[in-house]
Amino acid sequence: MPSQTWISSKEIFIYLVAVCTGLFISGYSIHMLVGGLVSEATEHIIIGVVCGLMVIVIGFMAYDVKKRRQEQD
Repeated sequence: MPSQTWISSKEIFIYLVAVCTGLFISGYSIHMLVGGLVSEATEHIIIGVVCGLMVIVIGFMAYDVKKRRQEQD
């Protein structure tokens, strides 16, 4: 197998699907958890923070895959 220094387009698509579904599920979960308990502005802030953390975690996951592949070669 040739050495890969970049993530393939198929994997990029998979990570984008994971990001979109993860953001949708986490945003909706937060909405159902705190919706009606706090003000709408506070709910939007909480959703934004949680979704931002999700993007960071999934981005780190993709970075880790790329780094481990480079170490194998």
